[in-house]
Amino acid sequence: MKCMSYPAKRAAAVAGALLSLSALLGSAPVSAQANRPALGLDLQHARAKFIVVKAKKVFYTKRWDLSGLPSYHPTTQVRGTLRLWGSNYIQDGNLGQYWATAFRKFQPGVRFAFHMQTTLAAVPALVFGVADIGVGRKITFAEQLLYERYQNRDPLEIAAATGSYDVTGWQPAYGIVVSKDNPLTHLTMEQLDGIFGAERLGGWVGTSWHPEFARGPAQNIRTWGQLGLGGDWADRPIDVYGLNLRYHQATEMSDLILKGSDKWNERLRIYANYVTKDGKLGRSLKSDLAKDRYGIAWIAAPTYKLPPGLKVLAIAAHAGAPYVPYTMDTVRDRSYPLFSQIFMYVNRRADGSVDPKVREFLRFIVSRQGQEAIERDGKYLPLTATVAQEQLDKLR
Repeated sequence: MKCMSYPAKRAAAVAGALLSLSALLGSAPVSAQANRPALGLDLQHARAKFIVVKAKKVFYTKRWDLSGLPSYHPTTQVRGTLRLWGSNYIQDGNLGQYWATAFRKFQPGVRFAFHMQTTLAAVPALVFGVADIGVGRKITFAEQLLYERYQNRDPLEIAAATGSYDVTGWQPAYGIVVSKDNPLTHLTMEQLDGIFGAERLGGWVGTSWHPEFARGPAQNIRTWGQLGLGGDWADRPIDVYGLNLRYHQATEMSDLILKGSDKWNERLRIYANYVTKDGKLGRSLKSDLAKDRYGIAWIAAPTYKLPPGLKVLAIAAHAGAPYVPYTMDTVRDRSYPLFSQIFMYVNRRADGSVDPKVREFLRFIVSRQGQEAIERDGKYLPLTATVAQEQLDKLR
């Protein structure tokens, strides 16, 4: 028998692996995105154009009753410059200026210095003393670890707003999307864990490991029949879709449905942004999902440009809880479980106190006046009275 050369053996091994992968993927369509290069600086330029176009627009004209939120009244007059670092969305739009102008009516001795390019700068700027407030999405594991090692404590976290309903970029809520042919109308968070997750030894809350979050493979959900679907659906594998695991959205979804484990379904098809021929940002997840009758995806801002063949499922926080549809009101009141948030992070002194001018500004942000500015900007969603009071309690 003639021996195969090393290159021939390698080619055969690759071919075999591709055949195995093809069998594993089953009926899921092959994405056109897989062959698209995504050069980092090109993506940044396209993203900047995308944000500039949207930043000054008002997307929501709906007005909620904010009378239940506390009115801001200064506890002391403060002076100095407030240095804010973090999310560009605050300054690219009008919200940062709305907040600054409204606050200075109460505190004319305060000036603002905005350094808003990316949330990635928010926590490091606090750590190294160039920021008073870091603004953006939820602090990540690495950012919290950085802070703890330098400061030997955690930063104070204040929820400044609820994420948007369908304004991409402005920290939108997440939706679970399937084909309209799919008989399902709702799922629980536990079922989402079974669909998108895998067996694990535990999970993370911040930088703390929790072995009680462990679960075995028996809780994996890999066919539609395991969700009660019959007929042609019963034995069909579930094709799972999501965003690139290097994006912060994947970390947030891991925290929400996988107990912070990062143990994803082994068949997860992941998508990233790319630059289209006309220089715009593109992503083919929704178009690919629309071609896959047996697919399911987690998507940020799911209703934004949703193809007509897809639908968004209602979600229950746990078995026995009500199934809540994805609407602007349910995202805003946080009854829909997969909402998102915008946070402000600040340093605490060893005794737990906060710089007075920082404390006054945070009290203003969660007040009725601060939340009216969010409503006026028309992208993020204002806090409820309950959530606002929870933030005030942290500042006592």
